[in-house]
Amino acid sequence: MSPKFPLATSSWDEKEQEALQRVIASDMFSMGQEVKTFEAQFAKQFGSTYAVMVNSGSSANLLMTAALFYTKTPKLQRGDEIIVPAVSWSTTYYPLAQYGLHQKFVDIDLNTLNYDLDQLEAAITDKTRAIMVVNLLGNPNDFARIKSIIGDRDIIIIEDNCESMGATYQGKEAGTFGVMGTYSAFFSHHISTMEGGIVVTDDEELYHVMLSLRAHGWTRNLPKFNKVTGEKSDDPFEESFRFVLPGYNLRPLEMSGALGQEQLKKLPGLIEGRRANGAMVQRELGQHPLFMIQQEIGHSSWFGFSLVLRPDADMQRPELVKRLMAAGFECRPIVAGNFTKNEVMQHIDHSIHGSLTNADYIDANGLFVGNHHYPITEAIAALKAL
Repeated sequence: MSPKFPLATSSWDEKEQEALQRVIASDMFSMGQEVKTFEAQFAKQFGSTYAVMVNSGSSANLLMTAALFYTKTPKLQRGDEIIVPAVSWSTTYYPLAQYGLHQKFVDIDLNTLNYDLDQLEAAITDKTRAIMVVNLLGNPNDFARIKSIIGDRDIIIIEDNCESMGATYQGKEAGTFGVMGTYSAFFSHHISTMEGGIVVTDDEELYHVMLSLRAHGWTRNLPKFNKVTGEKSDDPFEESFRFVLPGYNLRPLEMSGALGQEQLKKLPGLIEGRRANGAMVQRELGQHPLFMIQQEIGHSSWFGFSLVLRPDADMQRPELVKRLMAAGFECRPIVAGNFTKNEVMQHIDHSIHGSLTNADYIDANGLFVGNHHYPITEAIAALKAL
């Protein structure tokens, strides 16, 4: 039986169906003009110079990480220290491990679910070369404070914004505060291209590196004058199978590019609907006796609604899950909880700064339920009655 209040629902209509049929009629399915058009539209809509579409948000994180190693003067090297939050999705961390970075885990704030900024400040040392900023469940970080903490030190910011498309901080789009930022267009996210991800950047060299890494590390998709090889030959045959970087096949399908174009048109309305629900949740559930809700930074795009049991609540999480399921809710842990508790950590070079008290707390006492682009008054009333 389908849940009454699911985690995710479709925002497609006849426009997406027509986009799919357009691609089918073209008989061109691998990455081409539809993807290129979507990339240009995405970059413009989010105020970024360049956008590179890939086949998932996870691949976007991989491409973003890899690109830092292949500029003419590499921005990172194996063994460098990168600070990461203790709560995020697995593929925030995996590319960093696969490229040999030392990950220093820092606690999160119990209210915002993003970095505990005092802990972040204390964690930075002379060894720190980068900070992975994750905007959790639609909530942007306090980038003014983060940039103040960094000051004039040579520390790179990269953003995993896969859960927070459409969030803004001081009028600027989340995902555009670092040298690169990633987005996801998976079914359950703010827009859906079936599977899909995007990396944005204002750095032309990083953009060219990603164009090569995305497709086998070859030169075929690079412009004639580029910052990877300098100048390409005018002979397309010579350039067709010329490999210059150790790349991947992360290319999206034309269907995903076509779907993305239609979804981008709807995005402002989709975000508006989610924010209206977020305002209602804050108003109706802000003082709920059982659980705390996420504290908004800037303007959240409200991916979902976290429910964290209060310390004085006479209930354990299994009972809350049982009540939610009985009321018709689909629910999940808050992303992956305290990620350092996973067995996979034995394969990841890492250290832990201080204690992860808040990450531990939400790992044991937190979960989230879905938000949508349409009004969810009945769901909010059901949560209020718990």
